[in-house]
Amino acid sequence: MAMADHSAIEWTEATWNPTTGCDRISAGCDNCYALTLAKRLKAMGSPKYQNDGDPRTSGPGFAVTVHVDALELPYRWHQPRMVFVNSMSDLFHARVPTSFIRQVFDVMAATPQHTYQILTKRAARLSKVVHLFDWPANVWLGVSVEDASQLARLDHLRQAPAAVRFVSAEPLLGPLAEVDLTGIHWMIVGGESGPNARPMSPTWARSVRDQCLDSGVPFFFKQWGGRTPKAGGRSLDGLTWGQMPAMSGVEVAA
Repeated sequence: MAMADHSAIEWTEATWNPTTGCDRISAGCDNCYALTLAKRLKAMGSPKYQNDGDPRTSGPGFAVTVHVDALELPYRWHQPRMVFVNSMSDLFHARVPTSFIRQVFDVMAATPQHTYQILTKRAARLSKVVHLFDWPANVWLGVSVEDASQLARLDHLRQAPAAVRFVSAEPLLGPLAEVDLTGIHWMIVGGESGPNARPMSPTWARSVRDQCLDSGVPFFFKQWGGRTPKAGGRSLDGLTWGQMPAMSGVEVAA
């Protein structure tokens, strides 16, 4: 399964997984959709999901695995597109060799017609390796922040020379009061989805929205969440918030 067709994720257009697999490291990982999907893909016989991860932090088919053959995929896309890198992994996981990360960056630099979005929870490693590469102008970088305990990830993000630095507060599991949005170009907020979804308070979402409005940071409200991603819709106070960074070369419909 290439996992590179049109994406159902509202803020991107396609996904590209040069690595698969991950390990849970914080509360936002507790109900990981990718872990559940990997188990199903392993049962279906998908060759990319046959390595099992540590059952304490990962699961069937979800061991961190690099896929050298996947590096060719972006060259085959003739039309420019917004590409979410590693929807099924974390590029900056400790088990992804720095040499392979460099190969991924080389591919992104060689395909400037696409805009790439990298999202990580491994912000500490990010800040250690980010200056080892020439940073292409078409690569955005973001960190996941599920509650105030993870706001330090933004400090690491600010060290990256990315043209667009963004934050994904999804699943938003607690209030993010007084977020320092210095050097941040985009904020995504969303509630958790799935059978064990934890509810998101409207107050938390409104607070982040208002901070973005005050700071001039584009705000994207992805979903309320629930048993399914679409269960609660994505309207916040009667409006659909689909703002994108001004530096985008590819427009994504709200």
